[in-house]
Amino acid sequence: MEQVKLTDNFMTLTQLLKEAGIVGSGGQVKWYLQETPVKLNGVTENRRGKKLYPNDVVELASGEVYQIVQA
Repeated sequence: MEQVKLTDNFMTLTQLLKEAGIVGSGGQVKWYLQETPVKLNGVTENRRGKKLYPNDVVELASGEVYQIVQA
């Protein structure tokens, strides 16, 4: 499980996917989420603007897992 440090109150799913290097731009996130299941705290999530808070866990179909932590 990789930890992603949160420097603000929240970050969006788009920001996480860009920061993790999964997608190169915000425009690619829409297509990525349509084709690839992403789970947020065990529930499938496809909203790219979904806010992520400390202790949220995002799991990608590739098996990568990211936990949001406060910086």
